[in-house]
Amino acid sequence: MDFKQIQELIKMVNKSNIGEVTIEQKDFRVTIKQKEEHVTQVVSSAPVHAVPAHAVTPQPAASSQPVAEKAKTIEAPAANLVTIKSPMIGTFYRKSAPDKPNLTDVGSDVAPGTVVCIIEAMKLFNEIESEVSGKIVKVLVEDASPVEYDQPLFLVEPA
Repeated sequence: MDFKQIQELIKMVNKSNIGEVTIEQKDFRVTIKQKEEHVTQVVSSAPVHAVPAHAVTPQPAASSQPVAEKAKTIEAPAANLVTIKSPMIGTFYRKSAPDKPNLTDVGSDVAPGTVVCIIEAMKLFNEIESEVSGKIVKVLVEDASPVEYDQPLFLVEPA
């Protein structure tokens, strides 16, 4: 088996659901294993999404019509608000350090470039900046909690 064949085999394993494959030929043996990091990320994200899904589940059992109306009611006030979303997966922090004040609070004025929070990803602390001018109306995430890519973090009333 040559190097190109091994590369093709790695690509095929990555695209499939196979966890591990071993090939033996005469005096040659190759074992290819898929990383399990992706599965760990999915499992860690489940609690973030499980709470809202669980809160909505009992209502459809009683009547599906009020749930639809309630969803519309929730979306209507947010129509004039801008959402600041997480640009990455990581841990959300409202402070730049444990002994520092929050970067933003409800009622804080923000402008483009204003740091609104920190997201830690792989031991790197990334400053998340506002892209809009306005006033923070609601903080949607608890401090030191995990966040997903594109998860809403703040609601901003545009100026």
